[in-house]
Amino acid sequence: MTQNLATNTTIGAASDDGKNRFATLTFERDVAAPVTVLWEAWTAPAARATWAAPSPSVSVEFQEADTRVGGREISLCKAEGQPDIRCECGWLALQPAVRSVNYEVVSCEGAIQSAALVTADFSGSHERSRLVVTVQLSSLAQDMEAGYREGFGAGLDNLALAAERTMVLQRVIRAPRSVVWGAWMNPETLPQWWGPEGFSCRTQRIDLRTGGEWVFDMIAPDGTVFPNHHLYIEVRPEERLGYTLLWGENGPKHADAWASFEDQDGATKVTLGMVFNTAAEFQDAKGFGAVELGLQTLGKLERFVTSR
Repeated sequence: MTQNLATNTTIGAASDDGKNRFATLTFERDVAAPVTVLWEAWTAPAARATWAAPSPSVSVEFQEADTRVGGREISLCKAEGQPDIRCECGWLALQPAVRSVNYEVVSCEGAIQSAALVTADFSGSHERSRLVVTVQLSSLAQDMEAGYREGFGAGLDNLALAAERTMVLQRVIRAPRSVVWGAWMNPETLPQWWGPEGFSCRTQRIDLRTGGEWVFDMIAPDGTVFPNHHLYIEVRPEERLGYTLLWGENGPKHADAWASFEDQDGATKVTLGMVFNTAAEFQDAKGFGAVELGLQTLGKLERFVTSR
């Protein structure tokens, strides 16, 4: 379980008219997940979408997400009977598993409510990690300190729980990014390598684009059939894709997943992440060897692209 170590607030200054308020807020969390997993849960858009809403009565709609230095994220926070809250986040620094810095501007009905500088520091090991988030807040239209404290606190609690049921697999593949992406996002080639050693794919429908889907069966070496349904939420060519995993066609959700592709000295670093729907499903997946089987899948991808 996540332990909330501290939520400290220090008021720096306030103007005479009371409309401009400045505060520094610090949030700390210990998380029962590797620091590399926590980093992915913090930065990957598909993962962020799973924990961003502070409560079940609020939904967050992502309109834009580009997690790289100079990129930005735009989301709408929606609650019944309330005007939408727009949040623009711009990434200023990204040091994987070490630190991120971003600005955040919150507005409502066209009026800016607040601006903030958010610094997140990561530390830890292969088993546990620690996150310290510092928010330097300027309230412009009204005092936003209490709302930030509540919203960030709830969001980080959600993040910690999501990280604890997140699986991240990585492999550096000895082929250019365009080649690796092409093998992944080609309806003819994807079924040829997808799945662990000895497994094969039987496709019913495949449409590899934003809003598309892949309905298929994974067939184990002993003939056991595992129905799958992938719904593609986002496709950014040669950068990343986000999708939802269902247990069979239109079945219950199994996980929110993503794959990202990065250049690395002529090779390609592939990151495959999954936030499982429940902690129990995550533990079941680990128990039957999902990490090892997933790494076998990435190994098959490498053999496929290097043998052609």
